[in-house]
Amino acid sequence: MRTLRIGNASGFYGDRFDALREMLTGGDPATGPDSPSGPDSPSGPGSPSAPGPAPGSHRGLDVLTGDYLAELTMLILGRDLLKDPSTGYAKTFLRQMEEGLGLAHERGVRIVANAGGLNPAGLADALRALADRVGVPARIAHVEGDRLPAPDGVLAANAYLGGAGIAACLKAGADVVVTGRVTDAALVSGPAQWFFGWGPEEYDRLAGAVVAGHVLECGTQATGGNYSFFTAHDPKVLRRPGFPLAEIHEDGTAVVTKHPGTGGVVDTGTVTAQLLYETAGARYAGPDVTARLDTVRLTQDGPDRVRIDGVRGEAPPPTLKAGLCRLGGFRNEVVFVLTGLDIEAKAELVRDQVEDALGRGPKSRPEQIRWELSRTDREDAGTEETASALLRLVVRDRDPEAVGRALSGAAIELALASYPGFHVTAPPGKGAPYGVFETAYVPVGEVPHTAVLPDGTRVAVPVPPDSRVLEPVPEPPLPAPLPPGPTRRAPLGRIAGARSGDKGGDANVGVWVQGDPAWRWLAHTLTVDLFRQLLPETKELPVERHLLPGLRAVNFTVTGLLGEGVASQARFDPQAKGLGEWLRSRHVDLPEELL
Repeated sequence: MRTLRIGNASGFYGDRFDALREMLTGGDPATGPDSPSGPDSPSGPGSPSAPGPAPGSHRGLDVLTGDYLAELTMLILGRDLLKDPSTGYAKTFLRQMEEGLGLAHERGVRIVANAGGLNPAGLADALRALADRVGVPARIAHVEGDRLPAPDGVLAANAYLGGAGIAACLKAGADVVVTGRVTDAALVSGPAQWFFGWGPEEYDRLAGAVVAGHVLECGTQATGGNYSFFTAHDPKVLRRPGFPLAEIHEDGTAVVTKHPGTGGVVDTGTVTAQLLYETAGARYAGPDVTARLDTVRLTQDGPDRVRIDGVRGEAPPPTLKAGLCRLGGFRNEVVFVLTGLDIEAKAELVRDQVEDALGRGPKSRPEQIRWELSRTDREDAGTEETASALLRLVVRDRDPEAVGRALSGAAIELALASYPGFHVTAPPGKGAPYGVFETAYVPVGEVPHTAVLPDGTRVAVPVPPDSRVLEPVPEPPLPAPLPPGPTRRAPLGRIAGARSGDKGGDANVGVWVQGDPAWRWLAHTLTVDLFRQLLPETKELPVERHLLPGLRAVNFTVTGLLGEGVASQARFDPQAKGLGEWLRSRHVDLPEELL
């Protein structure tokens, strides 16, 4: 069975710079050029007219991907584009390719990245100039059409495209394909469509590639990074996790692994954690296919190898998700340090004083004022730092003056007139702009998904032949509950892992356990009511629970927890990255047999 070996070298704009080189050079250098796999072999779907060694002619990688885009990144790139119309793409990727272009050419590895951001054509032109300068005969293509007409006040409006445009570029012989806003998983599903020649209605195979792509998209989160049970592994192994790769087969099954000798761990736990990241119910919708997460089976297939199979797919929805990024106004903050005794009284005094000062004058009071007291102090502390609590004030307004000089005056003028021991971590500066992310949906036929081939030919990517409106999957039956027995009050995280993240203003928390007895307990015990009790922030917010028995997991979505999204920084943890770990730290009555 032919195998597509596809790796990832970036999970976000700012990820480890040398990962691209590491992934290109991390294969077995002793292998020769006689591997039978790949689309250029006699059994492949055709021979693209690309220069350099044939893809699949080694035991390294066939394709290397890079994910550079996130909701916050689109806002950053939008601001870049305002300053310089020739930018709007991830500059880091261009610098990585100064060396990576030659390495990929030598090894016959195709590069696929969404680093094009808001200007994939501009990045493609920059890559051609780079190829000429370094003397590498690379064929560059790009995918566009995701940019939508932006309403007034919107910096960037982009639809999430699928992988068919990437597949068209690779079929035309592209060595490098850069895209704008595609789904993260499309960076893998697109190359898989090209490599195996899958048609648009081979839903199960496409769904398998989408699931593999979702595991790879966040880089080292699949190899032990941000992993709840990290203490079960040698710290030296996790010091520098290697980036993941997948061996995808023609039937859509895959094995997630990493290059030999690189750090990190790949096991069913690390893969489960990433599968739950930023997902909701059993239907994981995308432009190419809707993957059924409730059909996924994970099996340990050897050291640092996890097999993914059983994935079923359905027709994609008739609409594409779109992200709208706009400037929401200006924000500023100041953190007051409260030391020693009477912490609550000190906080109340300075709050009253600042509120009074900000309220003088018609324009001096910001539109939004938020206080958070973090009791980081300890009784009878041995250091001043551990005797101190932090009181954080965040203000927002459409007028930069209201969060700039107004806040500075209100806070700093109290230096000799407030609580004993008054000081701040840093004086407030000028107000900084903040962004807002909104989600919309557009009919797929209204988005001009276009593949721009290496020779400049523009190819319209057809709309999928069928679609299916998304509907919730009926909740599966609960497993039999554990019989009554002795319990012990202990942190939930003693038996459960968690992974959390953001989608616009909403948060998701996936919780999973190992073994059927723990699953029987989790499915019956961690209800929406208990979830709200353990995380009081969520009490007044809509919370949905989704059961995924095949992963022994429950997935919660919390609507509105993050306000207007990460760029607005409305919360202490604006991307809900630590929300799952907070949940794991809360104490519940755990059955002793599970401990």
